[in-house]
Amino acid sequence: MRELLKFDLPASVVVTLVAIPLCLGIALASGAPLLAGLIAGVVGGLVVGPLSGSNLMVSGPAAGLTAVVLQATGVLGSWQAFLLAVVLAGVLQVALGLLKWGFVADYVPRSVVRGMLAAIGVLLILKQLPHAVGYDADAEGDVAFHQIDGANTFSALRWALSSVQPAAVVICALALVTLVLFEKTRLKNQKVISGPLAAVTVGVVVNQLFSYWSPGLALTAQHRVTLPTSISLSSIQFLDFSAITNPLMWKVAFTIAAVASLETLLSLDATDRLDPLKRKSSADRELLAQGIGNAVSGLLGGLPITGVIVRSAANIDAGARTRVSAILHGGLLLLAVLLIPGVLNLIPYSALAAVLLVTGYKLAKPAELMSAWRSGRDFFAPFAATIVAIVATDLLTGIAIGLGVGTFFIMKQHARSEGLQPVSPPGSVVKRFELGDQITFLHRVGIIRKLEALEPGSRVEIDARRCQRIDPDVLQVIKEFGRTAVERGIDYRLVGFGGAS
Repeated sequence: MRELLKFDLPASVVVTLVAIPLCLGIALASGAPLLAGLIAGVVGGLVVGPLSGSNLMVSGPAAGLTAVVLQATGVLGSWQAFLLAVVLAGVLQVALGLLKWGFVADYVPRSVVRGMLAAIGVLLILKQLPHAVGYDADAEGDVAFHQIDGANTFSALRWALSSVQPAAVVICALALVTLVLFEKTRLKNQKVISGPLAAVTVGVVVNQLFSYWSPGLALTAQHRVTLPTSISLSSIQFLDFSAITNPLMWKVAFTIAAVASLETLLSLDATDRLDPLKRKSSADRELLAQGIGNAVSGLLGGLPITGVIVRSAANIDAGARTRVSAILHGGLLLLAVLLIPGVLNLIPYSALAAVLLVTGYKLAKPAELMSAWRSGRDFFAPFAATIVAIVATDLLTGIAIGLGVGTFFIMKQHARSEGLQPVSPPGSVVKRFELGDQITFLHRVGIIRKLEALEPGSRVEIDARRCQRIDPDVLQVIKEFGRTAVERGIDYRLVGFGGAS
């Protein structure tokens, strides 16, 4: 109980405040009903939270799926048909979890995962700066380079300079000061209120004071959170089962399942890296949880769900310790939407921007960039490529580009690696080589280079007795070497190859 009151409950409040505009913004960017975003947020907390394989990851509607949702709704012809695709995608994710496909994330290079985290930090800073000065034309949650308001990430910064709201700047500055005070002073250890919650409260109070003393200066509704003030069950749209025979339905379902699973697994890995307790989460259990969550969200009329790194980072930054925080955020989100939408509509976007700016800085702080630089070119190149690609395109495209660059450098490393290890004692006439225990096709180039570098007249022995597995392409290289060795005057002997010679 002490853990709950000191860490998870305050963190859940912060995540709820961050999640509300993100849920609404992602729904808007997806061309979906606003209520669909809120439903997905609630399901992400109350359904996925208890089942999750992670202690700290927060699930909900994700910006990475906005383009998929927008296109799929048009292809299927109706929102109700799309909801069926969400349910089917959830079923497919459950199957992936049962088949234990969570291992896929283990093959993503660390450089790409760290690059993704840093890119999210950079994006948070770039996307929140306009909100910090009162330019709120683009919805919260839009992380694509080309924004739904017609601008892009960088042109929005230029436009923001011509649309500065003095009250927004003051509120953001005071909220940032509040966050710094809570981070750097004894206030950090008190148990009553967290820094982000205090920053948002300061923003609300200051704007209300502006409304009282100088109404013309106060931020209007367009610069504050905008929740529907009344919600009825009749406004929920339910799925259309008759569309299940449409082949396009299954194509959309597979697409959602693949994209949502990939984004979830990468977010899970990134969340584990941010976990101060360094706990390891179950990826297979997470796929099961996400699948059940998507099935429920689709049945209730909600958007697709994934693990979301922005909310997860905010959760960790707010001090969460267990999955109780994610669960509580779902309940608080539901209660807030039903009971106090008017109160939440007082929150200025500039106050929330301050919270996300600090979160972004912690993800992309200079020390992280320097650490990646010191790790060497093979690490830094895919790390930097992932950052640039995500900022210049969108999350999933950027990750794909980062994976491509990372794979290139992995192949280079294997080409230089000692698949064929020289083991000759000093002064030996015979050049002895040993194959490693696992020889893949990526070792092929390096082995070819070593064999081609042998001088005519050499005496060579290649020992494969320690090798547990050898790729057929590499074995073919050894055979071809045997055929050309005589022409080069090389006396060779193969040991442990069976009939390979």
